[in-house]
Amino acid sequence: MSRAEVVDVDIQVPRAPSPLWTFGLFRSELVTTFRRWRTIALLGVLAAVPVLIGIAIKIETSDGSGGGEGGGGGPAFISQITNNGLFLVFTALAATLPFFLPMAIGVIAGDAIAGEANAGTLRYLLVAPAGRTRLLLTKYATTMTFCLVATLVVATSALAMGALLFPLGELTTISGTRISFAEGLGRALLIALVVAASLIGVAALGLFISTLTGSGIAAMATTVGLLITIQILDQIPQLHALQPYFFSHYWLSFADLMRDPVYWDDLVRNLGLQALYAAVFGSAAWARFTTKDITA
Repeated sequence: MSRAEVVDVDIQVPRAPSPLWTFGLFRSELVTTFRRWRTIALLGVLAAVPVLIGIAIKIETSDGSGGGEGGGGGPAFISQITNNGLFLVFTALAATLPFFLPMAIGVIAGDAIAGEANAGTLRYLLVAPAGRTRLLLTKYATTMTFCLVATLVVATSALAMGALLFPLGELTTISGTRISFAEGLGRALLIALVVAASLIGVAALGLFISTLTGSGIAAMATTVGLLITIQILDQIPQLHALQPYFFSHYWLSFADLMRDPVYWDDLVRNLGLQALYAAVFGSAAWARFTTKDITA
């Protein structure tokens, strides 16, 4: 074999991306996502929700009236906020989970692939030694990171406002038992993590829709529209047989973490359902993206 042939063989050997390069791609996606004004605006809106709730409750109770005993659902935490500001964390998460948080996730996930195609940068990304599967996984990991950050932004804003406007101390659980503030803070963190995990199905759905179109706006609008539709269907009594299979049906089950002992049944159903949605729509997104003709 001649020297020229050896050189030609060397040139044709593909090089797999190193783990360090993969981490660099993920870091680049994170920086790009969180530097966008749209992302900053979404996080700003999410941070403002607990502020508005806290101020509204403070004004409502400024005459010295307090809330009654809370019930088992998320919104019932409102009645406990005046006694302990930590309940503002639970109330804010319950208020943002049905719409604001999934809408924000839908915007980020819907724009993940379609936004790149619309901007003409998708082909450039695939020229790099990423591969379609690796790029898709990086986009999904970035979306999941946003899920966690968005949830923690709501929880942190609520905790700050709760500490500023209301007293802090021992908590009374839904079961009527008393727990320390430190344990309550730990449960608040666990609840935030469960809420973030509750959005993995939405993230996978949005990513799948993003692979179907080259318009970021169309992908975002479709994802948000489906979220609203599912929320409406989940409230129709005649569809009670189907509702346990809607990804939003068990979202407020995080309130069971404030029971003593914790009631795990609905929490496990919720996380299992989210994993199922992530597997189904993640696989569909992979099948679509790996066979799609990239023209932009």
